[in-house]
Amino acid sequence: MSVWQAVVAVCLGCYALKLAGLSAPRRVLDHPGVQRFAALVPVALLSALIAVQTFTAGQALDLDWPRTAGLGAAVVALLLRAPFLVVLVAAAAVTALLRHAGL
Repeated sequence: MSVWQAVVAVCLGCYALKLAGLSAPRRVLDHPGVQRFAALVPVALLSALIAVQTFTAGQALDLDWPRTAGLGAAVVALLLRAPFLVVLVAAAAVTALLRHAGL
């Protein structure tokens, strides 16, 4: 399977999933389990994306200390209830400073 075939297959699957959600009966969508699932899935997917981008390089595990420290700075900023832009700047600044220091 080529990359473009995979992209088209994923696009069709996403469209089918969206269509299924739009045609689902209201009683299914109002179920507490479905609502909890819908609330938690984006958080889980974003967390997985962050973990993959932070701790891998290509196909291998790569513990890059500046990236890990940047993630830690972002977590601290989030715990302090900082605005999203401040979280991004803190993570980027810590990562850049550690890279500049040669770590």
